[in-house]
Amino acid sequence: MKFDISSEDIFGFIKPVVDVHTMGVYTIANLLRDCGYKVIVAKDEINSSIEKVHKLNNYTLVKQWITHNRISRLGFSYRLDPQEGADMFLRLYHLLKDDNMFAEQGGEIKSIWFAGLPDTCAIVKGKTNGAVQVFPGNEMPEESLRALGIPEDSLPKSLKSQNEYDDFRIAFAKRLIEREAWKIEPAPDHYGYNECGTEKDSYKARLEYARSHHSLPIIRTHSGPYNPNRKEALKEYNSWCKDLAESKLLDVLSIGSSQLTQSNFGEDWEDKPNGGGIPVNSEEEYRTIKENASPMLVRTYAGTKNVPELAKIHERSLNISWHALSFWWFNELDGRGKNSLLENLEEHFETVRYIVSTGKPVEPNVPHHFAFRGADDVTYIVSGFLVAKALKRLGVREMILQNMLNTPKYTTGVQDLAKGRTLIKLVRELEDDTFRVSLQSRAGLDYFAPDLEEAKVQLAAVTCLMDDLEPDNENSPEIIHVVNYSEAVRLATPPIIKESIKITLNALHSYRFAKKMGQVPNMKDDKDVEERYQSLLHDSLSAIRLLEENIPNLYTPQGFYRVFKEGFLAVPYLMDEHKKYPKATMWKTALKNGGICVVDDDGKTISTEERYRYIINNFEQQ
Repeated sequence: MKFDISSEDIFGFIKPVVDVHTMGVYTIANLLRDCGYKVIVAKDEINSSIEKVHKLNNYTLVKQWITHNRISRLGFSYRLDPQEGADMFLRLYHLLKDDNMFAEQGGEIKSIWFAGLPDTCAIVKGKTNGAVQVFPGNEMPEESLRALGIPEDSLPKSLKSQNEYDDFRIAFAKRLIEREAWKIEPAPDHYGYNECGTEKDSYKARLEYARSHHSLPIIRTHSGPYNPNRKEALKEYNSWCKDLAESKLLDVLSIGSSQLTQSNFGEDWEDKPNGGGIPVNSEEEYRTIKENASPMLVRTYAGTKNVPELAKIHERSLNISWHALSFWWFNELDGRGKNSLLENLEEHFETVRYIVSTGKPVEPNVPHHFAFRGADDVTYIVSGFLVAKALKRLGVREMILQNMLNTPKYTTGVQDLAKGRTLIKLVRELEDDTFRVSLQSRAGLDYFAPDLEEAKVQLAAVTCLMDDLEPDNENSPEIIHVVNYSEAVRLATPPIIKESIKITLNALHSYRFAKKMGQVPNMKDDKDVEERYQSLLHDSLSAIRLLEENIPNLYTPQGFYRVFKEGFLAVPYLMDEHKKYPKATMWKTALKNGGICVVDDDGKTISTEERYRYIINNFEQQ
């Protein structure tokens, strides 16, 4: 029996405590509130009961929560282990069914939904014969609301109005892909300077050549086959390097090194599983890759321990185009390394001092790692600025500013422009004769659809978005990190990598031509972008001022550590199993008008200044 949504319906959401992924819950909860519905998000007491709901007292608590709040629409979210998630949900589902809690049985619950990983959703759907609606995570906000049965006239106006720009880009990109002109897009002229392919080659030399020939951006992509046999994996990757070098489409080859390469370089791997990535384990293997990749430039990941030493190895064996460092990340916080947070920061600052001696650029991989863990837009911006200013103070002369778009994937284009422009403005204001910045734009990791033709359209559309970030700068972005369109389905092979680059270049050139012809919306002075930009700029400047006034030695490892520990950088998704950073994980975030904000339990936005002053007033004694 189908029960249509009514204004009297009350939505309830449950999420096991063990799963820290909360943004999806708070996003849909706030969207439903914007539609005019009452929403109840379960507290930890109820969420804990879900994990062992088969115990009598636990089920009683859950049932009381449902009946006391008069919940008629129930949502369940779990994004960890598929079998565990399915088991938890199905235990609750059958208990509710046996207790006649569903409306068709005379109970209160008119519908129940499950949101989780695709595999979990498949199990749930199969075990309930399709009776439970599932959300595998590839839905846009409007799609989710419509799937829940929300009437069209109740959808938030903000969702509709802010999608005009996105809809235009998708339509533009679809026409471009259908015409297939991208298939004959020529390689740019980036190899004509004297140092190209020699030991003296550098990112700076290629940048200057491309800029003088009006052929920017520099193209970078990340690559690597998967093969459990280490020797075969290296052999295959070296053949890829030769193939990509011959195409002349790619400027910077980014080696997708394995976790073992990052954490156990030069050690005996005999009993350790490699997992994915290129299993490089010696300087000689790095040199071989470099030789096969020439005249492409080469970069790779930093280490997760002995970071300064591995940077020296990358310099010797790869003549690395630039060094990538993660500062707060790739350590105990995310399980990628064994360094404590403070140890990691100390090693990173030491590494920067070494890099300064080489004259190479530094790419801080920072803001998007906060975004992966549910951070709000201001945290994204402030974290990026803090690292940039620290690099300048340490003597770095060139910085690669990576700006990841579509993170999270339901961020609107208008909000992406505002967030990106704010970060770019603050960092570019640090520029002078001693410090230069190259913008590197890229699509989000989970942005692309599993349908490959749709993913090609998305790749072209996000390229258009990149061109609107700095509309007055003909050289921006200096670098495009091409995320290959097959990302959602499989690792990209050289043919897919080359197609992805051609799509990107063709979309960029076509969009710029359409701009000159007046066929593209002028996003330079778009009032919605400007309004959000000014808000983010004000909040970010306030945040930076408060940090500089209240954190002694802010631009040091100890300063960065305290910024994180005290909770200035909100990370609600962080898997802090040992509760070492409760102040960082205490903040909730949610989607608001296409951007990410910190919110209270009722979904109301908490201003950045209010939040920062609360933290300052509750400082731990140092």
